[in-house]
Amino acid sequence: MAGYSYIAIDANGKAKKGKMEAPNEERVFHTLRADGFVPVNIKQLGIFQRDIKIQLSNPVKSRDLSIFTRQFTSILHAGVPIVSALEMLVDQTENKTLKKAVESTLRLVERGEHLADAMRSQGKIFPPILINMIEAGEASGSLEISLEQMAIHFEKEAKLKALLRKAMVYPAMIGIISVAVIVIMVAFVIPSFMKMFLEMDMEMPAATKTIMAVSNFVVNRWYIIVGAIAAIVIGVTLFKRTYSGEVFFAKLGLKLPLIGKVRIKTVCARFTRTLGTLLAAGIPLIEAIDITARTIDNIIIKKMLHDSKEEVARGIPLSVPIRASGIFPPLVYHMIKIGEDTGSMEQMLTKIADYYDEEVEISTQSMSAALEPAIIIVLAVVIGGLVLAILQPMLSMYEQLDTSVLGGDPGAGLN
Repeated sequence: MAGYSYIAIDANGKAKKGKMEAPNEERVFHTLRADGFVPVNIKQLGIFQRDIKIQLSNPVKSRDLSIFTRQFTSILHAGVPIVSALEMLVDQTENKTLKKAVESTLRLVERGEHLADAMRSQGKIFPPILINMIEAGEASGSLEISLEQMAIHFEKEAKLKALLRKAMVYPAMIGIISVAVIVIMVAFVIPSFMKMFLEMDMEMPAATKTIMAVSNFVVNRWYIIVGAIAAIVIGVTLFKRTYSGEVFFAKLGLKLPLIGKVRIKTVCARFTRTLGTLLAAGIPLIEAIDITARTIDNIIIKKMLHDSKEEVARGIPLSVPIRASGIFPPLVYHMIKIGEDTGSMEQMLTKIADYYDEEVEISTQSMSAALEPAIIIVLAVVIGGLVLAILQPMLSMYEQLDTSVLGGDPGAGLN
């Protein structure tokens, strides 16, 4: 959305200056009027005049949306009008970004706009699937049912994301501790032995020389390592923003051992549940596929769904392009085909989603169980190698001392 600066007069005749993001100037005007201000001047901001916002991810998570839709459903079930329901939701919403979006939605609904249109004007706060479901619910008079379906959808999505995060916490902690231990050994422990080894007039093993060289480089040239890591991170980030980079990492995410299988099953669960929810609300298949594609963050699968939408528009059953893509497991397109043949597409998609929700849970636990010992083994090998490189010259020194003493030189072990 564009940024606008404005000057407005309040009820007391005082001037107020501010900035606002909106789709157009008319929206700014009506929003100010709804807040009780008289707009005097509205001007679109240039790119260098707008406030810089650094946001790594959407602050409104699936968990926030599940609570919002569940509360909205309960309030409407009690017979409360939409405006009053939104007022109550403003007070109950804890997420600040979502709270602000609900307040803005409330003002627009009070002016007579449809709920879906008011939510659509909030940028990316409300996902397309929620807006379209509400729009379908308003058109059919079944808004409560649409919100109930979305509450279930977001609850399952939040559970799935929480499960994936939980499965990766322990391996991530082990990995961080492993790196920290290696850095401490290379930067502090090994240098303390280096002084002793340099004073010894003996031939060092190749492994010890290598470790000493690495340790010396880390201690004295650490800025090169930091710069190289920063350059790699920046380079990967910039590459990832290009189309080629998106495609590369999308393919990589689907083909990585262990992670790739979990990723595909996760996409299967999201794709089928989203599409089934939209179809159950009466949204046409072509439009439902388009909305579903926007909820998928893998560019390869997103493109496949857009291509599938075009083929469906030409009269080809959805199961045909899904099968031809070779991305989804056979169960997905076989169940979709059964749904197409029997006229029970929504039920089949829901069954697929439920199945893959369980599969993701099992696969995630298996992946976590496999990653933990793998990381520990790698850690043991690396640290064991460092310790062995330190012990080798020390053992060699002790052997020389023992040989000197057993060789008949009584003073050899004393001098």
